[in-house]
Amino acid sequence: MSAYLLPADILLPDFSKTDATAWSVVACDQYTSEPEYWQAVEQQVGEQPSTLKLILPEVYLEESRDRIAHIHDNMNTYLKDVLVKHPNKMIYLERTQSDGRVRRGLIGLVDLEQYDYNKGSRSLIRATEGTVMERIPPRLEVRRDASIELPHVMLLIDDPQKTVIEPLAARAETLPLAYSFPLMQKGGAVVGRFVDSVGIGRVKAALERLVSPEQVRTRYGEGVAPLLFAVGDGNHSLATAKAAYEEIKAQHGSAALYHPARYALAEVVNLHDPALQFEPIYRVLFDVDPNDVLSKLQEYSFGLQGNAAPQQARFLSAGRRGTIHFEHPTEQLVVGTLQTFIDGYLATHPEAHVDYIHGTKTVEALSAKENTVGFLFSGMEKGQLFGAVMHDGALPRKTFSMGAAADKRYYIECRRIK
Repeated sequence: MSAYLLPADILLPDFSKTDATAWSVVACDQYTSEPEYWQAVEQQVGEQPSTLKLILPEVYLEESRDRIAHIHDNMNTYLKDVLVKHPNKMIYLERTQSDGRVRRGLIGLVDLEQYDYNKGSRSLIRATEGTVMERIPPRLEVRRDASIELPHVMLLIDDPQKTVIEPLAARAETLPLAYSFPLMQKGGAVVGRFVDSVGIGRVKAALERLVSPEQVRTRYGEGVAPLLFAVGDGNHSLATAKAAYEEIKAQHGSAALYHPARYALAEVVNLHDPALQFEPIYRVLFDVDPNDVLSKLQEYSFGLQGNAAPQQARFLSAGRRGTIHFEHPTEQLVVGTLQTFIDGYLATHPEAHVDYIHGTKTVEALSAKENTVGFLFSGMEKGQLFGAVMHDGALPRKTFSMGAAADKRYYIECRRIK
């Protein structure tokens, strides 16, 4: 079986009986430093059926032991009482973002046999950033005994001629409606439509053309392995799906090739969709002495002897604000320069920790607190992504975000994996 996008047996609630807005919540790895966001979601959901009860928001990772059993019980209950199967389907969706722009996507299955998140991977599906192995085990605890999966993974295709998803947009009104509703917490709105057999066939042919030897050679040069899907969001979620599948392979051998967990449900988005914006993911250090951090950062900057172009970043704390300059960085991106420093600082200050933050306002609010320092910097251009990954491998972790936190993928579709 190829790694091209496949139709799935998609599970959805009967939205004539289920409040769709309450059902759909944002990706679990958002608002990790804002528990008040998730408290507001809990209040809005109440006792209604909701994907909130099928996921572990990462703000609650320390409570995972108590929550995971309830998650698995809820999955089994929803399979009996809430979810309806739509066999052999892809979903074309239009997501109205918080800024009013409409982002187009396509929901289907990808083959985990064709995915490798390790550094130096040459697989058709690759991570765009370094995978932090320590982040997989708590997520694996959720997936290992889960009966269903809910995707917040967004995969990118490099399709400047707009041959895969955009033809579906041109005839969207002819496709049967799957759902249409506003998203909670200022997340915009979403409309999903079931793709017909003609559309599925055209998608497959268009994806094959994207990774043909001629296209790869013309666009990226000689000697690079073709890359079809680059993981834009949900890197650790997809890595967890891969780890769970590898466990099944270890237990069942070749029979695992026919197991439903061999595949993962994901949304595919064209890198060249005008609504898709790349945003930097900023850094905030907690439980630190800001003056000590900034002093060590200054020493670090003076010690760099690389050949990359000069870089700079803003720093913010309760008592100081300013700009740090890196005249001779060794990393090509300022986010990599900062991350190398942060990793080294955390290694010698075990009481400190870092969070990865979307949005300047959130960084400013968090950095105003005592014993905290935040960093703001410019991000990469999205057109650089595929070439960088194909030639240089995965980027530094948390290099970029596709839009603001409110515009991340919301959970809607489910699929059985056991």
